[in-house]
Parts: sequence; C-alpha cells; structure tokens
Amino acid sequence: MPDYYLYGERRTLPAGPAYDAYLDAARTAVVSIDMHEGHLSEDPDCPCPAPRARAIVEPIDAFHDRARAHGVRVIHVRTGLRPSGADDVQGIPSAWRLGFSDWVGGIPNVDEHGIEGSKWNQFRTRVEPGDEVVNSKKRLSAFYPTDLDFLLRQMGITTIVLTGAMTDCCILNTAFDASNRNYRVITARDLVAGTNDELEDAALKMMSLNTGLVMDGADIVEAWAARQRRSSAA
Repeated sequence: MPDYYLYGERRTLPAGPAYDAYLDAARTAVVSIDMHEGHLSEDPDCPCPAPRARAIVEPIDAFHDRARAHGVRVIHVRTGLRPSGADDVQGIPSAWRLGFSDWVGGIPNVDEHGIEGSKWNQFRTRVEPGDEVVNSKKRLSAFYPTDLDFLLRQMGITTIVLTGAMTDCCILNTAFDASNRNYRVITARDLVAGTNDELEDAALKMMSLNTGLVMDGADIVEAWAARQRRSSAA
C-alpha cells in the first residue's frame, strides 16, 4: 500500500475497502485551484502574491500529465470576478482583502485580483485539450458559487485530488466543502502551497484528520497504477 500523512506523520495507508475506494482513477478528477497570474506573477503589481506557489507550477503540470495518462480528468478552477466590482469590492468585500493584505504589509492594487478577462486571470499551469475549466470562483472555496459540484456529478466523479493555491485558505475551504458534499478528498501535500510553513502545516494536519487523505503526488500516481494492475489481473 502507498504512504499517506496523518497529522504530519508519514504512514502506510491501511488496507481495506474504505481506503481503497479513494484510489479508483476511473472515478477521480484532479481539481487544480487558482494557479493563475494574480497569485503567481513576478510582476511587483501582482494583486495577491503567493510566491510559494511559483515553485509548484512545473511539478503540478507533471502530475497532471501523469493523471491524464491514468485516465484521470483535470479541472482547472480560477477566481472570476465581474469587472464592475459587484461581486466583491463594490459589494461586500472578501475578508481576506483586509486581514491578508494587512498582514503582508498592504497590497496597493488588491482590488484588481480575480477580475475576469484581466492579465491576472491567465493560467500559469498548462491547460490541455480535454481538461475542464471552472471560471466563476468568487470566494475561498472552489465550490462557491461555481458549477464545480454539478460538473463533478455529471462526470461521475466520487474522489477529487486537490492541487494548487493556497493550502491554508482556498485548498482548505475546498477540501471541507467537498467532504461536506460527500466526495472523497485527497490533498496532494507536495502540490499545494500556502501562506507560510506554519499555516500550511496546520491546514494539512486539519485536512488529514477531517476531510480525507493527504498524500504526496508520486504516491497518488503509484496507488492508481497499483489498483489498475490488480484490476487487470483479476
């Protein structure tokens, strides 16, 4: 059996149908969150910089390629706010625009984050033909108020694998929302990035206890391959 992480401790995944059900590639989709220029650009005007996530762009692309090779669908989710500001800054602004912005010392153009059609909304990770895109994320969860749940159910998906940014807010919120909707959730520990080590570690520990599995990307791929080998031999 592959390894996983439980409260930060690397362990061998227990045998049995409850855990094995997470590893069915045929019923799995990768949900990659907010890997766009509004977080990843090196431009000093980047409206919500997530510099730790820049290091995982290539590893995420490589993992997505391996997922596709196993028949796993890839869904890219990005924030998409109306240019009028009605979704956010001209209505009831998102709380992160206060707390997170203050904590990092202020972001002068924070109001530009997530505007649909802007240069900040372009994906940095690779979107391939056959992938799906969800453009209407407006708060921290990839499920709110998007059609992600509808799309997953239409595709017959029961397990999602989370990659992207940021571990301690959008990944964490998506994991809880997915679990509340009765999806099996795997968070790819080495393919998500957070605000800092402390918050990332705390978020991963919470997800390992409450939302599903936390695994490294290579272990997820090997688990898919091993399950497929067993199915072929049966």
